[in-house]
Amino acid sequence: MHSKPTLTTGLLIFMAVGSGLSVASLYYVQPLLELLAREYGLSETSAGFLVTVAQLGYLTGLIAVVPLGDHHERRKLLTVTSALTAVGLLAMGLAPSFLMLVVFSISVGITCVTAQILVPLAAHLATDDKRGSAVGAVMSGLLLGILLARTFSGIMAELAGWRSVFIAASVLMAIYAVACYRIIPHIPPTSHTSYRTLYLSILHLFRDEPVLRRRSLIGGLQYAVFGIFWTSMAFMLVRQYGMSEAVIGLYGLIGAIGILAARIAGKLADRGWARLSTGAFLMTTVSSWGLLYWGQWSLIAFALGVVLIDLGIQGAHISNQSEVYRLNPEARSRLTTGYMASYFLGGACGSASSAIAYGMGGWPAVVVLGAGVSVLCVVIWAATELRFPVTQMKHGG
Repeated sequence: MHSKPTLTTGLLIFMAVGSGLSVASLYYVQPLLELLAREYGLSETSAGFLVTVAQLGYLTGLIAVVPLGDHHERRKLLTVTSALTAVGLLAMGLAPSFLMLVVFSISVGITCVTAQILVPLAAHLATDDKRGSAVGAVMSGLLLGILLARTFSGIMAELAGWRSVFIAASVLMAIYAVACYRIIPHIPPTSHTSYRTLYLSILHLFRDEPVLRRRSLIGGLQYAVFGIFWTSMAFMLVRQYGMSEAVIGLYGLIGAIGILAARIAGKLADRGWARLSTGAFLMTTVSSWGLLYWGQWSLIAFALGVVLIDLGIQGAHISNQSEVYRLNPEARSRLTTGYMASYFLGGACGSASSAIAYGMGGWPAVVVLGAGVSVLCVVIWAATELRFPVTQMKHGG
């Protein structure tokens, strides 16, 4: 019988850094799309295809790679995924054509799911009373990675060209891959089934675990709200205020508030309040849309709306994960695949529906769509989780 390694503060910080570095690989390209469109003589829509294929690669990685965290020794798996991401980023930096850039972008999307191996690993190593805080800490690193990736990319591209962004990111991931092998402790696999059984068991988890079904539905709808807002936000700010892309990007920095939400949600989950706190975070998201609507005429209202929507979405996300990771200690990587695949699909649907809504009715239509989905989340939460007295609701179920 192997004893479980201790989750030290240093190891938790190391995992948070890796989570941020790996997920950043998906976002470096976003500020570069106009630059790439000019260099390769493409339309903005065609250049934007890079983001789409990377996201599809990431979904593939969630389904194909993340479950292996239950089946393989985690240190080796993390070392391999980090190293392959480093190779993919270097190839993007050296890509001779846009087609090759697309191909390498897909490969990076598939392998940069390192973060989604680290999050369940933190849950696995943490004690029961610290699990929510551990998940929140690693997710804080992930949120910082998303936040800083665009800033890092813009600065590097301005200083040394767009290729330098991917080459520098490749070096950072290569260093992290080596550090993984030296720092991550040896952790025996929790599953010894065949690969076929491993992947089929994800569907069985959905069948057998009502909490996973509920939390995946709420999470997917919340990420749809995220996609609805961020997809059309720039259109409104350009039309109403004539903002440049650089100034619009500053609103993304307000997203740092989500890191605060991650820590709060994790601590509330550890104290057994994940059910009630989920409802509070969902209602925070609902309340944001009134301010975002008035954001057409007031930038202060808009900024406050951004703070609330980010707090609500990230807080609900951490609450969801904390509840999901309590279900089956032997299957946390597969639980991650089930939950995050649902989350991701929701985001894709939200982005697509937002573009349609804006085209049909401008920002008011986007607000109605986002508010409607937000209210639906609250209704689902109330119908499925407000079934017990408050004293019994403190803990998930």
